[in-house]
Amino acid sequence: MKSATENGPLLQVEDLAVHFPVRQGVFSRIAGYVRAVDGVTFDIPRGKTLSLVGESGSGKTTTGRAILRLIEPTHGTVHYKGKSITELDRKAMRSLRKEMQIIFQDPYGSLNPRMTVASVLTEAIRAHSLVPKDKNAIRERSQELLRLVGLPPEAADRYPNEFSGGQRQRIGIARALAVDPEIIIADEPVSALDVSIQAQILNLLKDLQEKLGLTYLFIGHNLSVIRHISDYVAVMYLGRIVEIGPRDKIFENPTHPYTKALLSAVPVTTPGGHTDRQILYGDIPSPINPPNGCHFHPRCPDCEDKCKEAQTQLTTIQGEHRAACHVHAPTSD
Repeated sequence: MKSATENGPLLQVEDLAVHFPVRQGVFSRIAGYVRAVDGVTFDIPRGKTLSLVGESGSGKTTTGRAILRLIEPTHGTVHYKGKSITELDRKAMRSLRKEMQIIFQDPYGSLNPRMTVASVLTEAIRAHSLVPKDKNAIRERSQELLRLVGLPPEAADRYPNEFSGGQRQRIGIARALAVDPEIIIADEPVSALDVSIQAQILNLLKDLQEKLGLTYLFIGHNLSVIRHISDYVAVMYLGRIVEIGPRDKIFENPTHPYTKALLSAVPVTTPGGHTDRQILYGDIPSPINPPNGCHFHPRCPDCEDKCKEAQTQLTTIQGEHRAACHVHAPTSD
């Protein structure tokens, strides 16, 4: 029988913020802060995929790295299996990273060109002493990982420059799997790949999730990819989540004007089909000096006076579907 912790979300993020100081002058005094992530809250159930989507600069990648503490959060909490990890010391966090891994965006820059594939895959295994320090055992593990991601075992003796981009990303996935993690943060893992290869990698991730019971935080901007891979979707804008919910709710019944604009930009592939394109004018405001009230109001076609004054909070639309909008998802106050 599962405990209450096992039945609950695997990962819980609450009010997470990452603010980078901006220093100026000879004495490098702090003149302000870049609010890259500014109060993000979400849960990820076991074995499911939550995707973070938004324009470049919305804070998606910083959120993922802050969860792993590759970047230290300014404030907020991250609970993994019901236990807070935001206050763990370096040694405890290093041990925990066996269960929390990352797949990087760039399949070329993320692999050391001077290391064989076997060395890349077994570096973490040796560091965490997960198999006996026996050359045969380590080699067998590297070959097993290659088979798992659809590469031949003999690839273990080759170097990263001998592989295509899609094959390198498979190696990156195998490296993440080497320490038997429970949750993987996939940081735009297919954005640098050809479209035909993207589908192969996405199907591989879904197959591995089903086979190994993995939980994913998937970071991306291609909404077609997001729809294919996700169970839940969170839409980010200027460091905040403006809408979150089950995938079908977000795609079929978007509430926030920003979500609607993103979805309207997705190309229609059905013959004779069309979409009402909603153009967003202007650029994303600076995270150093974000607008008062709703951060989206300078670009919002539905903006009202209250949007310029009061901050928005996520409000329940239906079930797990929530949005932060004064006009379309007003609070009960």
